[in-house]
Amino acid sequence: MLNALIFVIYAMAAVTAALGLMIARVTDAQGGALFALVVILLATQVHGMALRRRERRVSAREISGLKRASQEFIRALEDTHARIEDVKKTAAARSSEQSRKIVAELQMLEGLMREFSSRITERAKDVEPGEDMIERRARDTAHSYLDTMGQSDLLETIRASLEENRVDLYLQPIVSLPQRKLRFYEALSRLRAEDGSVIMPAQYMKIAAPVGLMSVVDNLLLFRCVQIVRRLIHKNRSVGVFCNISGDTLADAEFFPQFLEYMHHNRDLAPQIVFEFDQPAVLKAGQKGEENLLYLSSLGFALSMDHVETLAMDFERLKTLGFRYVKVRSETLMSGMMHAQASVAAEDLKTLLQRHGLNLIAERVENEKTVVQLLDYSVDFAQGYLFGEPRPVRDDSLKHLEKLEPSAPVIPFRKAG
Repeated sequence: MLNALIFVIYAMAAVTAALGLMIARVTDAQGGALFALVVILLATQVHGMALRRRERRVSAREISGLKRASQEFIRALEDTHARIEDVKKTAAARSSEQSRKIVAELQMLEGLMREFSSRITERAKDVEPGEDMIERRARDTAHSYLDTMGQSDLLETIRASLEENRVDLYLQPIVSLPQRKLRFYEALSRLRAEDGSVIMPAQYMKIAAPVGLMSVVDNLLLFRCVQIVRRLIHKNRSVGVFCNISGDTLADAEFFPQFLEYMHHNRDLAPQIVFEFDQPAVLKAGQKGEENLLYLSSLGFALSMDHVETLAMDFERLKTLGFRYVKVRSETLMSGMMHAQASVAAEDLKTLLQRHGLNLIAERVENEKTVVQLLDYSVDFAQGYLFGEPRPVRDDSLKHLEKLEPSAPVIPFRKAG
């Protein structure tokens, strides 16, 4: 349409020029018509040349733009390829680092086990059959597994279980209330005899503790905890693990420094591991023990206290040492606060602990009636057979963890008032 309009303008200009020549008698009508035709052809040719030149400029700009876009695309592809290679290298480095850590763990475990094996053997030689402390303690546990074996045989069974790494990891859920959502697992250790019989902590500790073998048990439990946490964080980073450390281990000048060094190299797991010590061990930790606790918390690991017999404690001091959780038995909360020398009523204990940066966990919860009472006390966390009993995790595999998670919550009604 535009080109037709331009052609008309050219034609009108040519005709006007031809008429001017004819009026001036420069040419006749035939010459004027020829002149007009020549002018129109020339104007059209010039216009066409101008259009082609403009199209060439536009095409050149478009080609230049395409080249730039192509170059940018190629650079983007190269950057993407470089990032992919970086990701591959990073993944390979992480995998290599993870492999090195696992190898280091196994080498450390092998070395420590050789060292502890020697110590076990030496201490076992010092124990002779007779009326000594171990035998008296074994006799005091009526109708237990210990009573079915002689003292020397039992010590040999424990020694063999430790040397042959028959220390099983059990996990028990810790849930939030009232939702009963899984928040933590508590890691517990069980020894396994050669015939598959399970030796419970209350049984083997009476034999292992007096001869200094609890460090061996804690050492194996620690390695299992680290391994299980490394696998667990790939499934759910919001779930942590409580790892029990005995008072004997805290006071063990030979083992505990190695324990601290090992956790220093694994401090990336600090958000997922909570180390748990019983109240008697903490109260008699002494200056060196408290320094160990402070160093452990300085690495980022939270601490927990269980086996609480008295609530007449310096909670601010606990917070300073790095404690973030205090476990209190549910029966203590419901009917034993006076016996525990608590300075507040059960319904105010959570507020008191929160004031000092501590979280209250009610343990040994076994029925719904107890849950109702705990809700009245505004308890946030609970643990007990009602939510799940300790279950073994074989071969450090997480495929069993689904079985450990609490069943769908049944929120009990709250009492009126």
